[in-house]
Amino acid sequence: MTVAAILSGKGHDIITARSDALLSEICETLAKHKIGAVVVSDKEGAVDGIVSERDIVRVVGTQGVSALKTPVSGVMTKNVVTCSEENNINEVMARMTQGRFRHMPVVKDGKLTGVISIGDVVKFKIAQVELEAEQMRSYITMA
Repeated sequence: MTVAAILSGKGHDIITARSDALLSEICETLAKHKIGAVVVSDKEGAVDGIVSERDIVRVVGTQGVSALKTPVSGVMTKNVVTCSEENNINEVMARMTQGRFRHMPVVKDGKLTGVISIGDVVKFKIAQVELEAEQMRSYITMA
């Protein structure tokens, strides 16, 4: 199974921000959309970075509440690990686990096309296992 399968069920909705947005604005966006990370992108849709709730907590924890006046460009992860819709779900899950991050932008031809989370991957894997188990039960009862 591929990332495309996750996006076909979840959709391609993307919440982004510009690199000059303040962390306070990012916090508002995270809360408004009930998400855990925001992709920072340019006008053409290229990924410049990603900032998560964890990133914000770390900077506020070390610098105090005044850090919320900082542009996201100073806090975001700049070397973003991305995937494509063709990537295998097991591969993506392994990369997320190894890198210890929970959100991965999906890119096609250098442009952002979606975002998947470890929760999306786990939900998809559970549904896949349940389907396989049901198919096995059906096969066994038919035999």
